[in-house]
Amino acid sequence: MIFDPDMLYHTLRNNIKIPYVGFGTWQVINPELMKKLIAGAYNEGYRLVDTAAAYSNEIALAKAVAAAGIRRDDLFLSDKAWNTSRGYTAVQEACRRSLKKLKTDHLDLYMIHWPASKKLYPDWAEINADTWRGMEQLYKDGYVKAIGVCNFKEHHLDELAKTAVIMPMVDQFEMHPGLPQENLVKYCAEHSILAQASSPLGNGQILSNSQIGQLVQKKEKTPAQICLRWEIQKGVIVIPKTSNLARLAENIDIFDFSLDEEEMLQIDSMPYCGGLGIDPDEVTEFG
Repeated sequence: MIFDPDMLYHTLRNNIKIPYVGFGTWQVINPELMKKLIAGAYNEGYRLVDTAAAYSNEIALAKAVAAAGIRRDDLFLSDKAWNTSRGYTAVQEACRRSLKKLKTDHLDLYMIHWPASKKLYPDWAEINADTWRGMEQLYKDGYVKAIGVCNFKEHHLDELAKTAVIMPMVDQFEMHPGLPQENLVKYCAEHSILAQASSPLGNGQILSNSQIGQLVQKKEKTPAQICLRWEIQKGVIVIPKTSNLARLAENIDIFDFSLDEEEMLQIDSMPYCGGLGIDPDEVTEFG
Protein backbone atom coordinates (compact mmCIF):
# COMPACT_ATOMS: atom_id res chain seq x y z
CA MET A 1 0.00 0.00 0.00
CA ILE A 2 1.26 3.51 -0.85
CA PHE A 3 0.72 5.89 2.04
CA ASP A 4 -0.98 9.21 1.35
CA PRO A 5 0.13 11.73 4.02
CA ASP A 6 -3.26 13.42 3.94
CA MET A 7 -5.25 10.22 4.40
CA LEU A 8 -6.71 9.72 7.87
CA TYR A 9 -8.32 6.38 7.04
CA HIS A 10 -7.20 3.10 5.58
CA THR A 11 -9.64 1.06 3.51
CA LEU A 12 -9.73 -2.66 4.28
CA ARG A 13 -10.08 -5.06 1.37
CA ASN A 14 -13.84 -5.36 2.00
CA ASN A 15 -14.09 -1.53 1.65
CA ILE A 16 -14.55 -0.87 5.39
CA LYS A 17 -12.71 2.30 6.42
CA ILE A 18 -10.59 2.25 9.59
CA PRO A 19 -8.85 5.30 11.12
CA TYR A 20 -5.06 5.35 11.12
CA VAL A 21 -4.95 6.40 14.79
CA GLY A 22 -7.06 4.79 17.50
CA PHE A 23 -7.41 4.97 21.26
CA GLY A 24 -6.29 1.85 23.14
CA THR A 25 -8.13 1.08 26.40
CA TRP A 26 -5.84 -1.58 27.88
CA GLN A 27 -5.54 -1.07 31.68
CA VAL A 28 -8.31 1.53 31.71
CA ILE A 29 -10.60 -0.08 34.29
CA ASN A 30 -11.92 2.82 36.37
CA PRO A 31 -15.35 3.84 35.00
CA GLU A 32 -14.90 7.54 35.76
CA LEU A 33 -11.49 7.62 34.10
CA MET A 34 -12.97 5.82 31.11
CA LYS A 35 -15.68 8.49 30.81
CA LYS A 36 -13.09 11.27 30.91
CA LEU A 37 -10.82 9.59 28.36
CA ILE A 38 -13.54 8.59 25.89
CA ALA A 39 -15.05 12.08 25.91
CA GLY A 40 -11.59 13.62 25.55
CA ALA A 41 -10.56 11.23 22.80
CA TYR A 42 -13.70 11.86 20.79
CA ASN A 43 -13.30 15.62 21.13
CA GLU A 44 -9.71 15.34 19.87
CA GLY A 45 -10.86 13.46 16.77
CA TYR A 46 -10.41 9.81 17.72
CA ARG A 47 -12.97 7.56 16.08
CA LEU A 48 -11.32 4.14 16.54
CA VAL A 49 -11.61 2.69 20.05
CA ASP A 50 -9.90 -0.62 20.82
CA THR A 51 -10.94 -2.91 23.66
CA ALA A 52 -10.91 -6.65 24.46
CA ALA A 53 -12.81 -9.11 26.61
CA ALA A 54 -9.62 -9.61 28.62
CA TYR A 55 -9.45 -5.90 29.49
CA SER A 56 -12.61 -6.23 31.65
CA ASN A 57 -13.74 -2.76 30.62
CA GLU A 58 -16.41 -3.34 27.96
CA ILE A 59 -19.26 -2.28 30.27
CA ALA A 60 -17.34 0.82 31.40
CA LEU A 61 -16.64 1.68 27.76
CA ALA A 62 -20.31 1.37 26.81
CA LYS A 63 -21.32 3.65 29.68
CA ALA A 64 -18.61 6.16 28.73
CA VAL A 65 -19.80 6.29 25.11
CA ALA A 66 -23.39 6.82 26.29
CA ALA A 67 -22.37 9.51 28.81
CA ALA A 68 -20.49 11.39 26.10
CA GLY A 69 -23.51 11.28 23.81
CA ILE A 70 -21.53 9.64 21.02
CA ARG A 71 -23.58 8.01 18.27
CA ARG A 72 -22.66 4.38 17.59
CA ASP A 73 -22.22 5.10 13.89
CA ASP A 74 -19.58 7.70 14.72
CA LEU A 75 -17.25 5.14 16.30
CA PHE A 76 -15.15 2.34 14.85
CA LEU A 77 -15.35 -0.19 17.68
CA SER A 78 -12.74 -2.96 17.86
CA ASP A 79 -12.84 -5.92 20.27
CA LYS A 80 -11.04 -9.23 20.81
CA ALA A 81 -11.93 -12.78 21.85
CA TRP A 82 -9.89 -14.18 24.71
CA ASN A 83 -8.08 -17.52 24.77
CA THR A 84 -10.76 -19.23 26.86
CA SER A 85 -13.12 -18.72 23.92
CA ARG A 86 -11.28 -20.65 21.23
CA GLY A 87 -13.25 -22.89 18.88
CA TYR A 88 -16.08 -22.49 16.37
CA THR A 89 -18.94 -22.21 18.87
CA ALA A 90 -17.08 -20.62 21.78
CA VAL A 91 -15.79 -17.65 19.81
CA GLN A 92 -19.28 -16.86 18.52
CA GLU A 93 -20.66 -16.99 22.04
CA ALA A 94 -17.84 -14.73 23.22
CA CYS A 95 -18.68 -12.18 20.56
CA ARG A 96 -22.33 -12.12 21.55
CA ARG A 97 -21.36 -11.60 25.22
CA SER A 98 -19.16 -8.66 24.24
CA LEU A 99 -21.91 -7.16 22.08
CA LYS A 100 -24.26 -7.31 25.06
CA LYS A 101 -21.74 -5.62 27.37
CA LEU A 102 -20.99 -2.96 24.78
CA LYS A 103 -24.71 -2.42 24.11
CA THR A 104 -24.33 -2.65 20.35
CA ASP A 105 -25.61 -4.97 17.65
CA HIS A 106 -22.31 -5.14 15.77
CA LEU A 107 -18.57 -4.65 16.03
CA ASP A 108 -16.57 -2.88 13.35
CA LEU A 109 -13.63 -5.21 13.94
CA TYR A 110 -13.40 -8.44 15.92
CA MET A 111 -10.11 -10.27 16.44
CA ILE A 112 -8.64 -13.42 17.96
CA HIS A 113 -6.48 -12.08 20.80
CA TRP A 114 -3.71 -14.71 20.67
CA PRO A 115 -3.01 -17.73 18.50
CA ALA A 116 -2.96 -21.12 20.21
CA SER A 117 0.61 -21.52 21.43
CA LYS A 118 2.90 -24.20 19.99
CA LYS A 119 4.28 -24.63 23.48
CA LEU A 120 0.91 -25.60 24.92
CA TYR A 121 -0.95 -27.21 22.03
CA PRO A 122 0.49 -29.79 19.61
CA ASP A 123 -2.66 -29.22 17.51
CA TRP A 124 -2.32 -25.42 17.59
CA ALA A 125 -2.99 -25.07 13.86
CA GLU A 126 -6.26 -27.01 14.07
CA ILE A 127 -7.38 -24.96 17.09
CA ASN A 128 -6.70 -21.71 15.26
CA ALA A 129 -8.50 -22.96 12.15
CA ASP A 130 -11.57 -23.99 14.14
CA THR A 131 -11.69 -20.65 15.93
CA TRP A 132 -11.30 -18.84 12.63
CA ARG A 133 -14.28 -20.72 11.17
CA GLY A 134 -16.31 -19.20 13.99
CA MET A 135 -14.96 -15.75 13.14
CA GLU A 136 -15.96 -16.23 9.50
CA GLN A 137 -19.47 -17.19 10.62
CA LEU A 138 -19.77 -14.05 12.74
CA TYR A 139 -18.78 -12.03 9.69
CA LYS A 140 -21.25 -13.81 7.43
CA ASP A 141 -24.03 -13.36 10.00
CA GLY A 142 -23.39 -9.60 10.22
CA TYR A 143 -22.30 -9.43 13.84
CA VAL A 144 -18.96 -7.96 12.77
CA LYS A 145 -17.99 -5.78 9.82
CA ALA A 146 -14.38 -7.00 9.68
CA ILE A 147 -12.44 -9.88 11.21
CA GLY A 148 -8.80 -10.16 12.15
CA VAL A 149 -6.20 -11.64 14.45
CA CYS A 150 -3.71 -10.41 17.02
CA ASN A 151 -0.14 -11.60 17.55
CA PHE A 152 -0.22 -14.00 14.60
CA LYS A 153 3.20 -14.52 13.03
CA GLU A 154 3.83 -15.51 9.43
CA HIS A 155 3.59 -19.24 10.07
CA HIS A 156 0.30 -18.82 11.94
CA LEU A 157 -1.13 -16.98 8.94
CA ASP A 158 0.29 -19.52 6.48
CA GLU A 159 -1.43 -22.34 8.35
CA LEU A 160 -4.68 -20.40 8.56
CA ALA A 161 -4.61 -19.86 4.80
CA LYS A 162 -4.85 -23.64 4.25
CA THR A 163 -8.45 -23.74 5.49
CA ALA A 164 -9.71 -20.14 5.64
CA VAL A 165 -12.41 -18.99 3.26
CA ILE A 166 -11.84 -15.37 4.28
CA MET A 167 -8.34 -14.41 5.39
CA PRO A 168 -7.85 -11.94 8.27
CA MET A 169 -8.29 -8.31 7.28
CA VAL A 170 -6.12 -7.09 10.18
CA ASP A 171 -3.20 -8.46 12.20
CA GLN A 172 -2.52 -6.54 15.41
CA PHE A 173 0.93 -7.14 16.93
CA GLU A 174 3.71 -5.43 18.87
CA MET A 175 5.58 -3.06 16.56
CA HIS A 176 7.53 0.10 17.36
CA PRO A 177 10.96 1.69 16.86
CA GLY A 178 13.53 -0.89 17.89
CA LEU A 179 11.09 -3.68 16.96
CA PRO A 180 10.05 -2.84 13.38
CA GLN A 181 8.74 -6.34 12.57
CA GLU A 182 9.84 -5.76 8.96
CA ASN A 183 9.14 -9.29 7.73
CA LEU A 184 5.69 -9.48 9.29
CA VAL A 185 4.72 -5.99 8.07
CA LYS A 186 5.87 -6.95 4.58
CA TYR A 187 3.98 -10.26 4.73
CA CYS A 188 0.78 -8.46 5.72
CA ALA A 189 1.15 -5.94 2.90
CA GLU A 190 1.71 -8.71 0.36
CA HIS A 191 -1.42 -10.55 1.53
CA SER A 192 -3.73 -7.51 1.84
CA ILE A 193 -3.76 -7.77 5.64
CA LEU A 194 -3.61 -4.46 7.48
CA ALA A 195 -0.84 -4.34 10.09
CA GLN A 196 -1.86 -2.69 13.36
CA ALA A 197 0.62 -1.77 16.11
CA SER A 198 -0.77 -2.76 19.50
CA SER A 199 2.16 -1.23 21.40
CA PRO A 200 3.32 1.58 19.11
CA LEU A 201 5.40 3.14 21.89
CA GLY A 202 6.72 -0.12 23.36
CA ASN A 203 7.01 0.02 27.12
CA GLY A 204 7.92 3.72 27.14
CA GLN A 205 11.71 3.43 27.08
CA ILE A 206 11.68 4.51 23.43
CA LEU A 207 10.52 7.97 24.46
CA SER A 208 13.90 8.71 26.05
CA ASN A 209 15.95 7.23 23.19
CA SER A 210 18.68 9.58 21.94
CA GLN A 211 18.03 8.86 18.24
CA ILE A 212 14.37 9.75 18.67
CA GLY A 213 15.51 12.78 20.67
CA GLN A 214 17.47 14.09 17.69
CA LEU A 215 14.33 14.03 15.56
CA VAL A 216 12.32 15.63 18.37
CA GLN A 217 14.56 18.70 18.24
CA LYS A 218 14.60 18.77 14.45
CA LYS A 219 10.84 18.39 13.97
CA GLU A 220 9.71 20.18 17.14
CA LYS A 221 7.45 17.26 17.96
CA THR A 222 7.21 14.95 20.98
CA PRO A 223 8.98 11.55 21.03
CA ALA A 224 5.60 9.82 20.85
CA GLN A 225 4.59 11.86 17.81
CA ILE A 226 7.83 10.93 16.02
CA CYS A 227 7.28 7.22 16.72
CA LEU A 228 3.63 7.25 15.68
CA ARG A 229 4.37 9.18 12.50
CA TRP A 230 7.06 6.63 11.57
CA GLU A 231 4.52 3.84 11.94
CA ILE A 232 1.69 5.36 9.94
CA GLN A 233 4.10 6.25 7.13
CA LYS A 234 4.73 2.52 6.94
CA GLY A 235 1.01 2.02 6.44
CA VAL A 236 0.52 0.67 9.97
CA ILE A 237 -2.50 1.55 12.13
CA VAL A 238 -1.56 2.72 15.64
CA ILE A 239 -3.56 2.45 18.86
CA PRO A 240 -1.53 4.23 21.56
CA LYS A 241 -2.93 4.18 25.07
CA THR A 242 -2.65 6.89 27.69
CA SER A 243 -4.54 8.11 30.74
CA ASN A 244 -3.28 11.66 30.24
CA LEU A 245 -5.52 14.05 28.29
CA ALA A 246 -2.60 16.18 27.07
CA ARG A 247 -0.85 13.11 25.64
CA LEU A 248 -4.15 11.99 24.19
CA ALA A 249 -4.22 15.18 22.15
CA GLU A 250 -0.53 14.84 21.15
CA ASN A 251 -0.90 11.26 19.94
CA ILE A 252 -3.40 12.13 17.22
CA ASP A 253 -1.69 15.39 16.23
CA ILE A 254 0.64 13.71 13.73
CA PHE A 255 -0.78 14.68 10.36
CA ASP A 256 0.86 18.09 9.98
CA PHE A 257 4.42 16.84 9.43
CA SER A 258 6.25 13.95 7.80
CA LEU A 259 9.55 12.12 8.03
CA ASP A 260 11.78 12.02 4.98
CA GLU A 261 13.47 8.86 3.71
CA GLU A 262 16.67 9.44 5.67
CA GLU A 263 14.74 10.04 8.89
CA MET A 264 12.65 6.92 8.33
CA LEU A 265 15.82 4.86 7.80
CA GLN A 266 17.33 6.37 10.94
CA ILE A 267 14.45 4.97 12.98
CA ASP A 268 14.44 1.71 11.00
CA SER A 269 18.02 1.06 12.08
CA MET A 270 17.46 1.61 15.81
CA PRO A 271 18.48 -1.31 18.03
CA TYR A 272 15.97 -2.87 20.39
CA CYS A 273 15.24 -0.39 23.17
CA GLY A 274 12.41 -1.84 25.22
CA GLY A 275 9.00 -3.36 24.66
CA LEU A 276 6.61 -6.02 25.89
CA GLY A 277 8.54 -8.82 24.17
CA ILE A 278 5.91 -11.56 24.34
CA ASP A 279 6.52 -14.34 21.80
CA PRO A 280 3.23 -15.97 20.73
CA ASP A 281 5.06 -19.28 20.20
CA GLU A 282 6.67 -19.32 23.63
CA VAL A 283 4.20 -17.70 25.99
CA THR A 284 2.39 -20.01 28.41
CA GLU A 285 0.49 -17.71 30.74
CA PHE A 286 -2.04 -16.79 28.10
CA GLY A 287 -3.19 -20.34 27.41
